[in-house]
Amino acid sequence: RGLGDVYKRQVGCVWMVILICFSASTSAYSSLSVFEMILAAIFFVIYMCDLNTKIQIINWPWSDFFRSLIAAILYLITSIVVLVERGHHSKIIAGVLGLIATCLFGFDAYDTFPLKQQRHTAAPTDPADGPV
Repeated sequence: RGLGDVYKRQVGCVWMVILICFSASTSAYSSLSVFEMILAAIFFVIYMCDLNTKIQIINWPWSDFFRSLIAAILYLITSIVVLVERGHHSKIIAGVLGLIATCLFGFDAYDTFPLKQQRHTAAPTDPADGPV
């Protein structure tokens, strides 16, 4: 999953820029970026400490997928609201970067979709009569 890791780093950089732009324009919009950074930090700690194998009650691939999907939807809504409200240049930049983050979160949701990652087993190649 090397390509997905690159996009996650890019999402992190975009978060920081969006957080700065949202904070410069209106502090009410920065809560979404802060919330997503906290969630990303929690998932990072869980995966780095290998807690996902120890805590079996939670389905971690689906949790990561829904985190990415919800983030994409929330960034899309917030970015549209920010772009509709005309204001400072920082609001416009934050809205455009929010749309870029929406695309990155959408790709992350696609990349972490659990059913896409299931591997199929190879079909048996033995003859129907049994091994020769």
